[in-house]
Amino acid sequence: MTPYMYTSSVPVFKQLLNSLSAILTKAEAFATDKKFEPNVLLDARLFPDMFPLSRQVQIATDFAMSVSARLAGVEVPAYDASEQSFAELQTRISTALTFIDSLTPAQFEGSETREIVLRPGTPKEKTLLGHAYLSNYGLPQFFFHVTTTYGILRHNGLEVGKGDFMGAY
Repeated sequence: MTPYMYTSSVPVFKQLLNSLSAILTKAEAFATDKKFEPNVLLDARLFPDMFPLSRQVQIATDFAMSVSARLAGVEVPAYDASEQSFAELQTRISTALTFIDSLTPAQFEGSETREIVLRPGTPKEKTLLGHAYLSNYGLPQFFFHVTTTYGILRHNGLEVGKGDFMGAY
């Protein structure tokens, strides 16, 4: 039987990262069709104090990889957040998907009770058990950044709906 923590994380990350990739493809085509610079969308925000679209995608991929890695008990991959184009963001999503695909269900066995330490050695250090880490921290963070990316693009006129957000499941 496939461990619950694997089925509750990896397929969800893969589904939403694939839908995020498809939405970014539509966004790039939208900019081309409307004859404006893609950076208008890449730099767009819902509010001035929020991260721009490009950073939202970077953070979403970071959470997909880091949560999966911690639950699987492997090193969290580190990637420079320097993407400045749709093509570079697509590569980042592809990299995240490749990493997640490299993890096996067996690596997630017992992860629901594994201690996960966030921000070790800092005043914000926090220890959570794997189940709480996934349910109360990792998935909500991931969904926030994917949803915000969707919201930025929808707000800027991209015709996408719930089906685009959900992707194939």
